[in-house]
Amino acid sequence: MDESKKLKQYNLMTKTPMVRLILRLSAPTIVSMMISSIYNMADTFFVSQLGTSASGAVGVVFPLTAVLQAVGFMIGSGAGSRISIYLGEGKSEEADKTASSALFASVLSGIVIALLFKLYLVPVLCFVGATETILPYAESYANYILIGFPVMCASFVLNHLLRCQGKTALSMIGISTGGILNIILDPIFIFTFKMGIAGAAIATVLSQAISLAILLIFLLSKYSVIKVSLKKISWKFSMYWMIIRIGAPSFLRQGLASISSSLLNNRVAVYGDSAVAAFSIVGRVSFLIMAVMLGVGQGFQPVVGYNYGARNYKRVRSAYKVTLMIGCAMMAAAACLCFIFAPGIMAIFRPDDPEVIRIGSFVLRLQSVVLPLMSVTVSTNMLHQSLAKSKESTFLALTRQGLYFIPLIIILPSLFGLFGIQIAQSISDVLSMLTAVPFAVRFFRTMKREEVAIGTQTGPL
Repeated sequence: MDESKKLKQYNLMTKTPMVRLILRLSAPTIVSMMISSIYNMADTFFVSQLGTSASGAVGVVFPLTAVLQAVGFMIGSGAGSRISIYLGEGKSEEADKTASSALFASVLSGIVIALLFKLYLVPVLCFVGATETILPYAESYANYILIGFPVMCASFVLNHLLRCQGKTALSMIGISTGGILNIILDPIFIFTFKMGIAGAAIATVLSQAISLAILLIFLLSKYSVIKVSLKKISWKFSMYWMIIRIGAPSFLRQGLASISSSLLNNRVAVYGDSAVAAFSIVGRVSFLIMAVMLGVGQGFQPVVGYNYGARNYKRVRSAYKVTLMIGCAMMAAAACLCFIFAPGIMAIFRPDDPEVIRIGSFVLRLQSVVLPLMSVTVSTNMLHQSLAKSKESTFLALTRQGLYFIPLIIILPSLFGLFGIQIAQSISDVLSMLTAVPFAVRFFRTMKREEVAIGTQTGPL
């Protein structure tokens, strides 16, 4: 990309009115996140037609994919946050080296993680909550999913590399194409080819491979500000340590999701396969709502990175406020629908299992009430992570699933039984939101002092 196009991209990120810019960048990421969530739900829906145990197996395998996501998101967000700042500072060469190194690290990480899980697959599945009846389905599903781990990890990183430069529409095309294809292939492999739950896994791997190819084509095209190549891969430890340090909040957030999901499955398993299936379905539906906020936040990240790198602090404040308002409004609308139609939503997946509907409807309604509060938590965490505030963003990433949920899921079931499990996540969400507020206040006060000290000239909103 020549200098005139780089300048055009820079001006887009630093001068476009903020509401228009956030909506422009977040709309594609919201679509991408929601389609990703929908195709995850499609897996759950089609697999649930095979029985309650098969439906539970998808939830049991989730902690394994969450580990991969943790590593992929760590590499992608760590590199992406640094790249956005580099681009704001006009350091294109550094941005290219960071992107190339991140892509290399993602493929290697996917291979290593897949091999480790394959070696200890049955013990791992039992540890994360597979019952005797669920285990055969979970093992069949996981065997094929593991093959796609290098592809999936690389896709996570490529997605971040496009978004960090403001190319959210290109990211959306790649992710959405894979998601839509997954939805189409699921029933074909599961029912037409009679491959059962293994067919769902194969459909996921194939669709992810096509998504990866599309994302890579975009990153190598003239539309990308950053360029990746084998020659630009860094062999210095400092490069990867920088990526890990900045991306640590994403790793902790996703890694703790894996641990907490494993604990949840273990606690729920004593109440039978119907309970495991219910919580698995609620998890997918809740993430669909969270996908709205994550999409808005991902559109916000390159904006705040560019403008912080350009020392345009007024726009950093504006970006945070606009993201908070848009995200909260969208999540509230989605949460209201889930609250009202909770039994019907659960019945879509398991219409012939009233126990799944009963348990899941109550949990889904509890989650719907508190999920809009997560706009504060997500916006504040992404703000700190985008600006390489690793200590603050790491702590904030620990709160929801680590600091609060894990102790709650250990303590509450012994006090209140199944009800304790049902309320644990909602309580955790409220506490994590309350924790994020003082961090946001502190950051903007500190930035104000820095702004006054250097006499920064700010541009238009």
